[in-house]
Amino acid sequence: MPATPRVTRPVPQARVFDPACERCERLCRFLADSRERYLAHRGLPVPAFGVRSPQLLVVGLAPGLHGANRTGRPFTGDHAGILLYATLHEFGFASGSVSTSADDGLRLIGARITNAVRCVPPANKPLPQEVRNCADYLVADLESVAAGGVVIALGRISHEAILAALGLRARDYAFAHEARHTLARGITLIDSYHCSRYNTQTRRLTPEMFAAVFAAARAIIGTGQAARS
Repeated sequence: MPATPRVTRPVPQARVFDPACERCERLCRFLADSRERYLAHRGLPVPAFGVRSPQLLVVGLAPGLHGANRTGRPFTGDHAGILLYATLHEFGFASGSVSTSADDGLRLIGARITNAVRCVPPANKPLPQEVRNCADYLVADLESVAAGGVVIALGRISHEAILAALGLRARDYAFAHEARHTLARGITLIDSYHCSRYNTQTRRLTPEMFAAVFAAARAIIGTGQAARS
């Protein structure tokens, strides 16, 4: 692990999220198809949710077809959000434990949730170029994190998207559940297995394992201590 992270910035300059973004032709076609097939679905790029300058940033992979793609809020309306919002509430990062819709009154406390890719991809699998196309939106979210804060990566693809957005080499920051990495400005990156239905039902990720990640984040934020390389 390098003592000082290298930053090369191979991505566009960070910019405000565009809710009408059409950078990815494949994803635009899939969104249009979802709107036609599921009339109650929002079927648009999904913005981040939470405070503007968070102490905690949670980065998922992409909106779920019948979750955020329907509701317009990350991890809302699908199985993955059940454990995420319950855990956020348990550690004081959310005003409630259940997120049902974008207008249900739930608030995040010192936290923000975003995705590496803002549009639902076919089979929940974005292409590498689609991750790159969204990189500057992720940069903006990462730059919004308060110094000494925490970024939680849900899954390997999110982990690698974060590193790429910051111009860091993935080989220097190996992904592993509960692994911690030091980023610029004293920010700590903590890795977690994704809270997907598959991972939770197969017990690859248990509620106790997930809680340990957020307990570590709460401890870092509470004490101001960053991870050590």
